[in-house]
Amino acid sequence: MTAAPTGQPLPPPPAFGSRSLADVLPSCAAALGAPGFQNVLGLPEVPRICLVMVDGLGRSLLTSRAAHTPFLRERMQAGQGAIPDVLDASFPSTTAASLASLGTGVPPGQHGMVGYDVYSPTLGRVVNQLNGWDPDVDPLAWQPFPTVFERLEGHAHVATVSLPQFEGSPMTRAALRGGEFIGATTLHARTTAAAAAMAAHPRMIAYFYLNEVDKAGHDYGCDSPEWEAALEEVDACVRRLGSQLPAGTLVLVVGDHGMVDIPPARRIDFGAEPELTQGIRHTAGEPRMVHLHLEDGADDDARSAVMDRWRARFGGQAWIMTRDEAIGHGLFGPVAEQVRERIGDILVAAHGDLALFDGRRARPTAFSMVGQHGSWTKAERLVPLVAFRAGGPMQPKRRRRG
Repeated sequence: MTAAPTGQPLPPPPAFGSRSLADVLPSCAAALGAPGFQNVLGLPEVPRICLVMVDGLGRSLLTSRAAHTPFLRERMQAGQGAIPDVLDASFPSTTAASLASLGTGVPPGQHGMVGYDVYSPTLGRVVNQLNGWDPDVDPLAWQPFPTVFERLEGHAHVATVSLPQFEGSPMTRAALRGGEFIGATTLHARTTAAAAAMAAHPRMIAYFYLNEVDKAGHDYGCDSPEWEAALEEVDACVRRLGSQLPAGTLVLVVGDHGMVDIPPARRIDFGAEPELTQGIRHTAGEPRMVHLHLEDGADDDARSAVMDRWRARFGGQAWIMTRDEAIGHGLFGPVAEQVRERIGDILVAAHGDLALFDGRRARPTAFSMVGQHGSWTKAERLVPLVAFRAGGPMQPKRRRRG
């Protein structure tokens, strides 16, 4: 474990290759008998797998709100053999990085989607990885690794069941391309569509995406009634899904990151503080994991001066490290040369109740977001893996009523 200069130790890096989101789909493919994949998660051999991705669902959030998830709680209490019940997200703990690792089976240092906003060395500007994808960035060139879905072509049917607006989106094309796309708006419609698709194919993986929890967390916070209501809807959705899928289907429920609530007074506009922006050409990342790209030609002294100023301001609330320190700690996994310059010269990862915005770039509405993520605290980095069989032995037995 690496110690930051403030004395706050950095947690271990993601367990790529043994217990991370990047290991989920390769393990699924191996469980289906597809060649060239390793089943490091120990999944049982099955002909059908339904992978439910609950965006924004951290392990600690799920366990602390167990009263709101009776179905998932029972499945967790029933146990799942050798299959781990908790996984590491990717670093940063954000949707773009984690879903790209999920889809490709490789860490961010390879696929290159190292944040919400990322600096493009080719274009010389910061580009968005989700809703505001830059038209000059080709998703297939930006993330060139084949997805697990593409690699399964000819061996098993693959379908993504998600909201219609994500069909053909740059993020989907970069991270989750391949297979059939089934769009449906409501949770009920997506459940019905997933079950119907799986019943039509004897060997299949369905990727079932739910974003309701993440949206409620950003808008209202994880401690809100709205978030708890969204979680209850997800639990009911998974229960309904388990009852409709073909018997024996392996259902895996995961999250892509956790979330923490940040009070308004701790949502800080560092772009309004000249001493913090001095010597910095570009800022990227997310409010809890900021990439700082220095001015061209900055030497070691200039970098040290920037780090000193940031440590004086936020050293007690954040891990502040150089690119080389982050890479050396293994946070991004092995880093390809073409990805290296996308990572900031200096990284600022919050471990306190802190969200850092560059108000010169951020939309005013960004400051109203309550739930935040991106850093490497336990609440943000650990995600659940709940496994059960639809109508099969991995489900707990129902008690008879006498």
